[in-house]
Amino acid sequence: MLDSCKLKSACNLPFICNKKIINTAGTSNAEVPLADPGMYQLDITLRRGQSLAARDRGGTSDPYVKFKIGGKEVFRSKIIHKNLNPVWEEKACILVDHLREPLYIKVFDYDFGLQDDFMGSAFLDLTQLELNRPTDVTLTLKDPHYPDHDLGIILLSVILTPKEGESRDVTMLMRKSWKRSSKFQTQSLRLSDLHRKSHLWRGIVSITLIEGRDLKAMDSNGLSDPYVKFRLGHQKYKSKIMPKTLNPQWREQFDFHLYEERGGVIDITAWDKDAGKRDDFIGRCQVDLSALSREQTHKLELQLEEGEGHLVLLVTLTASATVSISDLSVNSLEDQKEREEILKRYSPLRIFHNLKDVGFLQVKVIRAEGLMAADVTGKSDPFCVVELNNDRLLTHTVYKNLNPEWNKVFTFNIKDIHSVLEVTVYDEDRDRSADFLGKVAIPLLSIQNGEQKAYVLKNKQLTGPTKGVIYLEIDVIFNAVKASLRTLIPKEQKYIEEENRLSKQLLLRNFIRMKRCVMVLVNAAYYVNSCFDWDSPPRSLAAFVVVEDMLEDEEEEDDKDDKDSEKKGFINKIYAIQEVCVSVQNILDEVASFGERIKNTFNWTVPFLSWLAIVALCVFTAILYCIPLRYIVLVWGINKFTKKLRSPYAIDNNELLDFLSRVPSDVQVLQFCLESCLTCLHFEICDVNIS
Repeated sequence: MLDSCKLKSACNLPFICNKKIINTAGTSNAEVPLADPGMYQLDITLRRGQSLAARDRGGTSDPYVKFKIGGKEVFRSKIIHKNLNPVWEEKACILVDHLREPLYIKVFDYDFGLQDDFMGSAFLDLTQLELNRPTDVTLTLKDPHYPDHDLGIILLSVILTPKEGESRDVTMLMRKSWKRSSKFQTQSLRLSDLHRKSHLWRGIVSITLIEGRDLKAMDSNGLSDPYVKFRLGHQKYKSKIMPKTLNPQWREQFDFHLYEERGGVIDITAWDKDAGKRDDFIGRCQVDLSALSREQTHKLELQLEEGEGHLVLLVTLTASATVSISDLSVNSLEDQKEREEILKRYSPLRIFHNLKDVGFLQVKVIRAEGLMAADVTGKSDPFCVVELNNDRLLTHTVYKNLNPEWNKVFTFNIKDIHSVLEVTVYDEDRDRSADFLGKVAIPLLSIQNGEQKAYVLKNKQLTGPTKGVIYLEIDVIFNAVKASLRTLIPKEQKYIEEENRLSKQLLLRNFIRMKRCVMVLVNAAYYVNSCFDWDSPPRSLAAFVVVEDMLEDEEEEDDKDDKDSEKKGFINKIYAIQEVCVSVQNILDEVASFGERIKNTFNWTVPFLSWLAIVALCVFTAILYCIPLRYIVLVWGINKFTKKLRSPYAIDNNELLDFLSRVPSDVQVLQFCLESCLTCLHFEICDVNIS
């Protein structure tokens, strides 16, 4: 066993062991020469915890563990409920740039709806590990503020192996920050191939969650409200909740990125949703991607362990889409031959070739100016995260600089031309999560190709500017026909999106938006009522003829659902009220957004979508002129009724709702209009009339 007292920290933070704190603040990373420039793979098995601290009133805790390297979270374990001696037995595979950065282990107690409680932390010095040799490690948890408190231990098994046949460029990070001169500020000349591999995915796994069969009943009524969580490395996805059923039909599709050639393992857990209390665990299963063949769809029926029932999935592994990171000197669109190949790939003649590949996006992240100082030294260590839906790439970090230059080129494949490009600037922190410095969100359809623009950084909600600007140059090439067809299928959901929380300000804003939509309906009702009052005889006569014709085929149905009421404690009632308020807040947002999107379609807020609607109406009018309506209805009905026979696992969708989901709401219009107006040399606020 390798005891934590024998490990020495290589960072600027105190290393905590059983009896004393060894302060290594006098030795900075900048002053230690880079002894090991190679890339390593650290395989960790989180075994268990012993005698952990009790943080809940019942004398227990709900512990989970975070692993961090260089201030970035690289792994988070599952939550073990009500246990001070939890057994995880979870595996993590981490790529390590160099061994100077210790592995930082933090343990937390999960609290539903509240901030999680800190349960202790420890460091693992990677330089003390022997290469290619499994090592059992015992880490004593300590709280830096209360070093005398006994917080228990964490047991790990680790093995450190060098990545053979791969070497890092010596220009990876030219650390010269020990020289107190801006001339020798830390810079990175270019990313090495290996560094790119640590961020770029090597394949895509497409998952379709079909259904569950004979799941375990967790509620008193003999049913459950099941949903499913998926996790592959740091990527997570949560399905929708299916109320009151043991045989749910989800029909949801999503993609994960494969970073390892051998695939990895997808962890799947099924849960029962309970309002006002913790969700009940139904069961778990795993999918070993290394056992599946590529470019082939596999139907999997997975038995749930630690529970009852099965989950039915479709899993497909495909080669990676075209994504890359390079320097400004390596530019795909500036190479005439490559540019012609890209233009040919998305030409109108290749409409039916790979319908999912809609277009090509190139983003040049050049530099930023006047960033916010996030460190006590009055500087920041900024890096950029470039996101397009669930595709996420990072730049290198420029240390101790408020005016960093990255000069990187990112390329993406476009799946949906209505996607929004998000560029976020963070400050890297060694001992905690990265600090937010600013963000920009740019709809792809608003991009002007080949123009370098200075975008003002805004806050997380994109409602107002923050300090600093970022210089970007963006090019978009896409096939308009593919983009139009893609508009009529479901929009890709972000699996890293945070759940909405209760906000008084947001609730009030959604209520006002909802009120505006209701007022439109009220005004329409007044208009209809004026027809009955015969204020305008010609209008009333026309309305009378139309209504009489409509009433012949009108049918009304009233469905009422009975809900079971349960007695809850005071705390559970508070949680239930909070969840109801969040649900009301979200429903108001959805209804208001629906009305605003209809209005913005006719307002030509997004000309591409308005033109698409006009073309679709013209085509439909021509079809009606040439073909009798009864034949169109007959073909439509046959298609709907035979869809399940022709494609049993097809995902149901409504083309009209999918179209409207691409139209921005008034809130999004305000965010994006501010984005487009605060560019180049024009930093005035856009006057948006939300009515």
